[in-house]
Amino acid sequence: MMDPDESAAKARPGDRLQWQDEEAVTKGRPRLRRGLSQGSLSIHSVNSTSGPIDPSAALPIQYRTLSIDIDDYNRKNAIAKGVKGAAVTEIVPGDVLLVKAGNKLPADVRFVQVSSDAKFDRSILTGESVPLSAEIESTDKNYLETKCIGLQGSHCVSGTCIAIVVATGNRTVFGRIAKLTNEPKTGLSTLEREVLNFVYIICSIMGLMIILVIILWAAWLRREYPNWINVPTLIVDCVSVAVAFIPEGLPVALTASLTISANMMRKNKVLCKSLKTVETLGAVSVICSDKTGTLTANKMIVTDCAVGVEKMTADEARDRLIADRNTSTELASNAIEQLRTVAGLCNAGEFDAATRHLPISERKIHGDATDQAILRFAETLGLVSELKRFWQSKFDLAFNSKNKFMIRVLGLANREGVRDAMPTDAASVFEAGDMLLTIKGAPEILIDRCSRYIGSSGASHPMNEAARMKIEIMKNEWSAKGRRVLLLAHKTISRDSVKASTISSAFETEMLTQARSGLTLVGLVAIVDPPRPEIPDVIRTLKGAGIRIFMVTGDFALTARAIARECGIITNDTSAVADVSALSRNPTDSKTVTVGEDRLEDAAPTSIVVSGSDLIALNDAQWDQLSNSYSEVVFARTTPEQKLRIVRELQSRGHVVGMTGDGVNDAPALRAADVGIAVGSGSDIAVEAADMVLLESFASVVEAVRFGRTMFDNLKKTIAYLLPAGSFSEFWPVMTNVAFGLPQILSSFLMIIICCFTDCLAATALAYEAPEADVLSRRPRKIGTDRLVDWKLILQSYGFVGMLETTASFAMSYWYMQRKGIPFTAQWFSFGNLPSDIDPDYYTQKLNEASSIYFVNLVVM
Repeated sequence: MMDPDESAAKARPGDRLQWQDEEAVTKGRPRLRRGLSQGSLSIHSVNSTSGPIDPSAALPIQYRTLSIDIDDYNRKNAIAKGVKGAAVTEIVPGDVLLVKAGNKLPADVRFVQVSSDAKFDRSILTGESVPLSAEIESTDKNYLETKCIGLQGSHCVSGTCIAIVVATGNRTVFGRIAKLTNEPKTGLSTLEREVLNFVYIICSIMGLMIILVIILWAAWLRREYPNWINVPTLIVDCVSVAVAFIPEGLPVALTASLTISANMMRKNKVLCKSLKTVETLGAVSVICSDKTGTLTANKMIVTDCAVGVEKMTADEARDRLIADRNTSTELASNAIEQLRTVAGLCNAGEFDAATRHLPISERKIHGDATDQAILRFAETLGLVSELKRFWQSKFDLAFNSKNKFMIRVLGLANREGVRDAMPTDAASVFEAGDMLLTIKGAPEILIDRCSRYIGSSGASHPMNEAARMKIEIMKNEWSAKGRRVLLLAHKTISRDSVKASTISSAFETEMLTQARSGLTLVGLVAIVDPPRPEIPDVIRTLKGAGIRIFMVTGDFALTARAIARECGIITNDTSAVADVSALSRNPTDSKTVTVGEDRLEDAAPTSIVVSGSDLIALNDAQWDQLSNSYSEVVFARTTPEQKLRIVRELQSRGHVVGMTGDGVNDAPALRAADVGIAVGSGSDIAVEAADMVLLESFASVVEAVRFGRTMFDNLKKTIAYLLPAGSFSEFWPVMTNVAFGLPQILSSFLMIIICCFTDCLAATALAYEAPEADVLSRRPRKIGTDRLVDWKLILQSYGFVGMLETTASFAMSYWYMQRKGIPFTAQWFSFGNLPSDIDPDYYTQKLNEASSIYFVNLVVM
């Protein structure tokens, strides 16, 4: 590269590039100005003072270049051969990065030079399972969609590229998401609102009773019985009323109940980071779930394949191959062997030698997700390592978004390999020095290049219109199910027809020419990121519990809808799934009938798929329809900001929203939801933003809902236990003392003992109550309607149970004093004036014993 000082000297003053960035100025970088395309965030070029220029023109006059190696990045240093390195923390806009396979981008960058196979895994940010190819030209106005931008946190899975840093820190997409995630939650949780409502009720009753005591004293006792209650005693009585009505043991019992429930959830592999959200999950009415990594395993697999025009599942292909191998050589078909050969050899993936002892599904593979899936499929049909012993690679053309295919030209290393790699007639004439061109790629690109296809017997047949139509129908059928379809083909090339040497640059041109025609279609493979095995049962259980499941994903609508059907989120046929056009902007002439939440689950399921681009234009009427009229909703191609908006729109319409996710793009929504649930295998930011973490699988959310609802039920039982004895029965001794002149049969000290000790122990035991049988078969409780404490509970606690306990305790206490020679009539309206035949010391002693009887009776009951 040109020396920066020399370049600066040659440039005219008006043409010198300048970064408008204070950080660049303070760290001695040349000033450059970043240009944005009008009306979007896509960065198309670098602008100079005399107009826009190509970004690559900026390279010779940069102050420095950086090579970011993955190992150095982990050590926060970037050093490579002959290129000046610097700490990653010092990277600023304008620095040039040399990115290689395996690197993790430390900033948002604009690509200025890319190799044909450069791909980046953006699943952590966008949820896309398939790596996105890198390009120099802008492909979309959306900053998140364009392929000329590399986003911080994404991994380079293959290829190399040179890129200019355009944003660092909080200015990157990753940084903005992290900033949203750090915003504190506002408002109260559902449990806090219920406890606050309970406090209002208790304090209101307590205030009324204190006012009643004061009125009785001021209007009557102060005049008629001035020696019975003086001002200090009145204050004590008022405090006693407060102590009686406020269940002091409730905070202890509540905290113990939450802790016990959280511990039970931990045993079921659910980690609660916030105790107050334990109950919230039981009240959740809508769960918005991310797709990639949450509902799916983020692991592509081959589900279906076809040999020629005959389709089958991957398992059926393996079984048929085993059957063919057990058949006599003359009658055996090698059709699937040919498919296995192309799948295993025309593949850039490589098994990690350290994991070869593991089952195929658990082995680590170096390569992109598509190659991993096809390589695993080939390995299930037979050892790929054996195929590589028979053939050696002569030429590779990596898959890229322009060509949409990969080529690998193979030379024969062992004659045994010919038998399974091609039809018998071609194998018989295949000689040493001949080559086998293998190719895989998009069917719409390669199908017209195929002149023949392999039949079920392994022989090749001319590609006619009928066969072409069958292949097209098969491809469309798989694509409609959200599968990614690839075509596999080969072509034999005789050594006499090859003009260029394999080491010359002309050989690539010749192989590309050979690949334009005369291919033999071997088969098709359908690849998908499948749902986790437990997901359909989990979705069915949650729906049975009255919870609606909304899929919110960054993936394409077609793929999202197909996965939603497999998961059970969408149960209607494709033709019955609505789109945004079904949502009327005018609420008066809505195309859909809005039903209440009570009736929604009883009505026939209604499904809709809405893309992120459509969310921007939705008005309140459409959001109302979306929230209340549809039981099955899929949001596709959503950005982190749109996921956040979905959560807030649902919350504003009275829904308690749970959000599940594992990626950085899910973090803002996880933070904003009433209860954020992260998958333990997800990103650190998602786990940090969530309230709960599923340590094993999504199936744990069922147990979390079960314990959330059980915790609310048990808390209601706890309050129903505390109010009669710990509140109502403690109040009446004070009231009878003030209103009827009776001695306070239960001392304030014993009131505290009941509230803080005896009631707490018994109330804590209620937290261990097993779930009710119908806990997962009833609707979520309605916030604001199904209260923790309502008039029914108050009536039962005070009017029935409390009255029984109070009457029984009074009766036992005064019956004891009656037997000890102190009749009840002598105390009724006595206001401290006892008969002369009763000794005051004896009376005090028996009153204390009666108080103990009241206490014991109350505790036992």
